[in-house]
Amino acid sequence: MPAPLLFLDVDGVLNPVCPHPDAGFDSHTLLGYTVLLSAEHGAWLRELAGTYELVWATTWEDEANVHIAPRLGLPELPVVRFNGYVPQPGDPRVPLMELFSARKWAPLLRYAAGRPFAWLDDCIPPRLVRNTLLRSALLRRDRLLLRVDPGQGLDRGHVDRLLHRPPTTGFLRRTGDPRPPTRTGDPRR
Repeated sequence: MPAPLLFLDVDGVLNPVCPHPDAGFDSHTLLGYTVLLSAEHGAWLRELAGTYELVWATTWEDEANVHIAPRLGLPELPVVRFNGYVPQPGDPRVPLMELFSARKWAPLLRYAAGRPFAWLDDCIPPRLVRNTLLRSALLRRDRLLLRVDPGQGLDRGHVDRLLHRPPTTGFLRRTGDPRPPTRTGDPRR
């Protein structure tokens, strides 16, 4: 069975807006922008690569492989295409108030094509996070959406959460045994 996907954003996640001065970020000028990157993030992502297939999910697209990956000690990663994405039949509807924050959702779902995935981003609509938590409550843990504080970026708590219970296919019992819930008796159980 293939590893779950881990969709990675750059700005606000790996390039925080205002990290603590002692957090160990180095400043780089990339494509005319000041970008803050941490070697510790690179180590954490390499650790996560033992459990997940890492995928860029950023508007940097291919530029993430050119400018970000080498500075973090990462190999070239696959890229989800957002720029020029044309909505397709079957894409989820996005409420008007979420047009900006949910613009990545349909391309991510298309890219995943049913595979379990986790998504690290600073701009995930709360509605999507709630819906994913509801799926988990219904014992379907195929998605994990983690909002990151854009000021501080990725932290060890996010990494530990991703490693503790990676998304998986199918239904899970509370004990973690892969088996669909029984459909007999009271449907509220």
